[in-house]
Amino acid sequence: MNAAFLQTLEQAKSENKKLLAILIDPDKTNYLAQVSELAEQKKVDAMLVGGSLISKGNVEETIEKIKKSFSGPVLIFPGDFSQASANADAILFLSLISGRNADLLIGKHVLFAPSIQQTGLEVIPCGYILVNSGTPTSVEYMSNTVPIPHNKPDIAAATALAGEMLGLKCIYMESGSGAEHEVSSEMIRQVSSNIQIPLIIGGGIKTKAQLESAWNAGATMVVVGTAVEEDAGWLNSLRT
Repeated sequence: MNAAFLQTLEQAKSENKKLLAILIDPDKTNYLAQVSELAEQKKVDAMLVGGSLISKGNVEETIEKIKKSFSGPVLIFPGDFSQASANADAILFLSLISGRNADLLIGKHVLFAPSIQQTGLEVIPCGYILVNSGTPTSVEYMSNTVPIPHNKPDIAAATALAGEMLGLKCIYMESGSGAEHEVSSEMIRQVSSNIQIPLIIGGGIKTKAQLESAWNAGATMVVVGTAVEEDAGWLNSLRT
């Protein structure tokens, strides 16, 4: 197992480089060919694949379709570690540190670690922080956890710092798919300024202004999902 994408994140953090990733839900792939082609054209830094609940989609097939057009890294962003695929380049080994559900802190990890090791994937230990978005989200319901209040950046910062002290290599903070509100700039700023590891931000980012705001507040990588699901051409406004 290598550390290629983790090194990309760490280098971006040290150089204050702004990374962009697109999140693909395997249940929603009717736009996939167009998005993959645009992601290649616009030099998107990574594509993420996964979802809180996959009912009819296929992770393996989704990755294969992405790689027909996109030459960059494809990462698994697992709603469940059974979504791991050797066809990907890396997996975010998520520990839901904002919640108190032991299964999502360590329990599921123990069950799936041996099979993930056999895939040969780059494994990136990542602290996952869920932030209240103003409306219940799929990940909140499926994880059976309470998100950090939207207006409590100090709790988010302390949680991220604890994750770093535990040895996690990055923090993924989001308000969930289809969120009513994105993570606030103040929360991103406080978290980023209190940790030395890369910070990934997702959930509720639908405009270029929100994207820039997250980057400027200290996000190393911003992940966009719903905006691209609703309009694949959204990427046209971003990079030349």
